[in-house]
Amino acid sequence: MIEKDLNPYRITIIGEQVVDGESNRIEVLTDGKFMRKRDHFLIGYREYDEDNPTKIYNNVIRVDEDMVTISRTGPQRSRLLLQKGRRHQCIYSTVAGNLTIGVFTKTLNNSLGDKGGTLEVSYTLDFNTDLVSENRFHITIEEKN
Repeated sequence: MIEKDLNPYRITIIGEQVVDGESNRIEVLTDGKFMRKRDHFLIGYREYDEDNPTKIYNNVIRVDEDMVTISRTGPQRSRLLLQKGRRHQCIYSTVAGNLTIGVFTKTLNNSLGDKGGTLEVSYTLDFNTDLVSENRFHITIEEKN
């Protein structure tokens, strides 16, 4: 019997963050799930804590026409709402407790289709209306061969 691949998509995430003029870039290559569900897309993948591999985070990215919602569950939870030209208040869980942060989305470029594609978003994070960081991520979704 041939076992079906439960994560048939290759997900590449490139994230960039600028804090106090210092730039940080991460690249993640993982397997995950991708599907169109009526009027939106869902991207799902697992993330493991480098310092403690027993900590697992489940990430779900919902992509609507004009909004991206990133939900992360696990030891710390977070939910970001990204909508071009809009600022949302979001909850971000840390080991010290929950924080309410402001998220302002500058750009949102979605070229996802039934077999994959790309999603690119740039946004700022603020705490008490003080700028904390400028952020950008680029996600590529490809079917695995």
